[in-house]
Amino acid sequence: QVRLVESGGGLVQPGGSVRLSCADSGRTFTVSGSVVAWFRQAPGKEREFVAGIDRKGTTRDYADYVKGRFTISRAKSEGTVDLLMNSLEPEDTAVYYCAADRSLRITPSRHHGAYDYWGQGAQVTVSE
Repeated sequence: QVRLVESGGGLVQPGGSVRLSCADSGRTFTVSGSVVAWFRQAPGKEREFVAGIDRKGTTRDYADYVKGRFTISRAKSEGTVDLLMNSLEPEDTAVYYCAADRSLRITPSRHHGAYDYWGQGAQVTVSE
């Protein structure tokens, strides 16, 4: 059962910006009631952690390779978790997935096995 849907992404030039959004696929309140993280997977590589946010939106964690360039946030009125990606590099090209952790964990885990629900992924391609 799909509970999460990503939107945004596409083709962007190096140095450009893209915003991804993660929402519930139905009235499940999964996003608002969970710790949420973004992961990405490039061709031939393993899925890796990008950023995560707690339920309140006060604790954020970023992988070193995106820190200072990406921002994760909660849009509470829309019930979404957004990922704003600035200063994009060709190495950021990947399928980006949002994931939700419904356990009692308070802060985001960097391990993909901690997450219960996943979206279908959104392609981000950084190229001239």
